[in-house]
Amino acid sequence: MLKRIIQVAFLFIGGALGLIFLPPLYEFMNLSSNPWLNNPYFSVAIGAALLFVLSFALSDYFVKLITWLEEVLFKLPAADLLFGTLGLIVGLSVATLVGVAINQMNIPVITAVVPAILSIVLGYLGFRLGFSKRDELMQIFTGKSNKKRINETSGKELQEQEQEQYKLLDTSVIIDGRIADISETGFVEGILVVPQFVLTELQHIADSSDTLKRTRGRRGLDILKRLQDERSSKVLITEVDFEDVAEVDLKLVRLAKNMSAQILTNDFNLNKVCELHRVKVLNINDLANAVKPVVIPGEDMQVVVIKDGKEHNQGVAYLDDGTMIVVEGGRSYIGQAIRVTVTSVLQTSAGRMIFAKPKED
Repeated sequence: MLKRIIQVAFLFIGGALGLIFLPPLYEFMNLSSNPWLNNPYFSVAIGAALLFVLSFALSDYFVKLITWLEEVLFKLPAADLLFGTLGLIVGLSVATLVGVAINQMNIPVITAVVPAILSIVLGYLGFRLGFSKRDELMQIFTGKSNKKRINETSGKELQEQEQEQYKLLDTSVIIDGRIADISETGFVEGILVVPQFVLTELQHIADSSDTLKRTRGRRGLDILKRLQDERSSKVLITEVDFEDVAEVDLKLVRLAKNMSAQILTNDFNLNKVCELHRVKVLNINDLANAVKPVVIPGEDMQVVVIKDGKEHNQGVAYLDDGTMIVVEGGRSYIGQAIRVTVTSVLQTSAGRMIFAKPKED
């Protein structure tokens, strides 16, 4: 339908152009003596026919151009479009007034070129000015106070921040259970989201024939129930799934991108996958390591060497929080409480490891 309308428009435009430009062309070619060519209807018919034939080659491009303009205009807010149009009208009006003054100068080149340039430049500037100053113009016309406008802007910012506060829970962090204690303290803000595919995986673990897996799965379900009961804000269970993806970790990453959410986990491998996909991840192990007591190389501590280390003559001890201490030359002190000096500390997302040596008396 649009293509037909464009072709009809080409037909009328061609007739008008033929009526205007063909008679001077006949005179230039010394054909004005021909009675057929002197007939204005003949010129209109020739111009209309030529442009109508040309429309078959150009109509598709005009259809694409009009469709693109429709998409752009429909995306613009009505207020922006209204004030931009008002600015365009003001700009063209100013250009017309200036053009009238220039025409009084009777300078051929200037009177022919400058008004057209002014119309383009001032029309564009008027549209941009009306488009960019929409808020100020609306404030003038509606009398809206600055305070109300600031409150509305703050409300939009708060809504955007609230949208970014979704936190997805993976299976490992639910089974781990520490998320319930952290959430109870109030350090985790926003809405905790449990995807249905994570809940399904947790249910499969709880129904496993393996006793250990079954215990861990049931513990995870209990943790979710505790989060729903004790958490001040809601825990959301979403049904969104991705049938074309088999891995639960990749589904979590895609869902986090769609929701602009963060992923809560203690899975080291998922942590790395999130970094590759530019998804923000909150690792519970990183938090646990951050709140552990700081150990500085050169510091002395009392430990009990429990077993052999992997390397020759090493002993292994543990702090109360489970941090492993590798004691160089500590094999001969197995089963004894000794005082050691810290030599270095290795900190990773998987945990923390302390290297020490027996303190010399």
